[in-house]
Amino acid sequence: MSRAEASRTYDVVVIGSGAGGLAAGVTARLRGLSVVVLEKTPLYGGTTALSGGALWIPDTFHLAEAGLGDSRAAGRAYLDATVGDRVPGARKEAYLDQGPRMVREFHDRTDVRFVHTDGYSDYYPERPGGFARGRSIEPEIFDLNRLPAAERALMRRAALPTYGLTLTSYDFRYLNMVTRTWAGKRASLRVGLRAARALADGSKPIALGEALVARLRHSLGVLGGHLWLGAPMTRLLTNEAGRVNGVRARHDGRDVTFRARRGVVLASGSFAGNQRLRERYLPSPTRAAWSSAPEGNDGDGLREGLRLGAGVDLMEKVWGAPSVVVPGREAPFFLVADRGIPGMAVVDGRGERYVNEAAPYHEFVDAMYAHREKTGAETAPSWLVLDARSKARYLFMGLFPGRPFPRELVGSGFVKKAGTLEELAAGMGVPADRFARTIARFNTFARQGSDEDFGRGDSAYDRYYGDPTLPNPNLAPLAKPPYYAVPVVPGDLGTKGGLTTDEHARVLREDGSVLGGLYATGNASAAVMGETYPGPGATIGPAMTFAYAAVGHMAGGAADTARG
Repeated sequence: MSRAEASRTYDVVVIGSGAGGLAAGVTARLRGLSVVVLEKTPLYGGTTALSGGALWIPDTFHLAEAGLGDSRAAGRAYLDATVGDRVPGARKEAYLDQGPRMVREFHDRTDVRFVHTDGYSDYYPERPGGFARGRSIEPEIFDLNRLPAAERALMRRAALPTYGLTLTSYDFRYLNMVTRTWAGKRASLRVGLRAARALADGSKPIALGEALVARLRHSLGVLGGHLWLGAPMTRLLTNEAGRVNGVRARHDGRDVTFRARRGVVLASGSFAGNQRLRERYLPSPTRAAWSSAPEGNDGDGLREGLRLGAGVDLMEKVWGAPSVVVPGREAPFFLVADRGIPGMAVVDGRGERYVNEAAPYHEFVDAMYAHREKTGAETAPSWLVLDARSKARYLFMGLFPGRPFPRELVGSGFVKKAGTLEELAAGMGVPADRFARTIARFNTFARQGSDEDFGRGDSAYDRYYGDPTLPNPNLAPLAKPPYYAVPVVPGDLGTKGGLTTDEHARVLREDGSVLGGLYATGNASAAVMGETYPGPGATIGPAMTFAYAAVGHMAGGAADTARG
């Protein structure tokens, strides 16, 4: 690169190529603004590419067209009942306004398409405004062949254990019951026919987060937006008045300056991969290796925002994800449906249950830390215990029903296997007598169909991944040997603390004034969802919504004003 090429100017400069960053780029082009998206790693897609790709946004047109009766008022009531006043009301109102608009405009003017995941309940459907049918929308399946070959090769891939099958989250819910229900068998047929069609016509269908990233990337390309890979931000640039007006990045061994006429959007992700920052801010114990966030989530945006005097919030919180860190596997295995199956229980280091195993995943992780702090019992790891009947009936850790655990995991002792509960307790290192009492009590609840200790199966969310052929879809006795135990750690999908922002996604200084020219979204910003997680897609939904709001604010030309 010549010296003359070392500086470029755009209306909008975006840091990060997950859903938030790509949505900012797409929105910029829809508003007629020039844009470049800078990605520090060699692959685009960020954490989104590894995710389910869902958006949780109240009152989208998808729900209206399905006649499901959602409304903005119901969405507000639910956010009030979950998030509460932990975040400013103006941010919640902006989410309710801008989210449905973003989804509608992207549907009408780009190739970004979603479908409602009917039945995927809000995480707290019993609270005011909660929706048991679910507000979550997931990306429509996308043919990867629609991207140019070079772009296909550079997209981050999830490498999920789907054995070459393309599964939507809707498919997975039913496929999980393939041995138990006709709906599960129909889902298996549907997925099999999809694979056969792809083989016959040469298409490459992808779903979930991969489909969302591919749709956003395709739309950005069609609209004429630019994407640079391997271009980590090294500095936010400011003018004499302190307004952010560009970015210095490193690319191909040289510094490149990207000037921003309208503003810079930080969509650079979380600090989940930065062990030093984790130890500074998060509850103990904490490990970067427990996070499902990919490389690159090192807190770059946080670092630069703090250097310029930005405020931060929610720094002690993560998007909790109870996980199994399998030796030799690149990323932890995030336990979602696995915690809803019957014939399974989770115990602490004393051999006692302490949580509703089927609870929303962030709540489960919060309980791991709270229980450890309150009682001193070890919960990192906890032990997920299941019997042979559940292993034979349901998907678990990506293994189809009846498929054994990999020999090396059992042989190494990572997965404990025993013919009796006493032997299993010895393998886990928990008191055998206390563990036996725990399982006996659990089995009593399972036989009566009611968990008197933790209410497992009481919520519509619990039952989503349960077995509908049972009186309580989430409960069955642990009674058929051999028994298995798997260590579970308090993992995460990313940290949720970050730079404080207003309803336009403008970054705020510690005193509440606007840090001109700088916007933040996704996990680079403090979560609009506060300390909770209202529903599936409550990470990506805000990331895209506030990217849309940020660029909309830039395009409107509104002046930055100090806050009182």
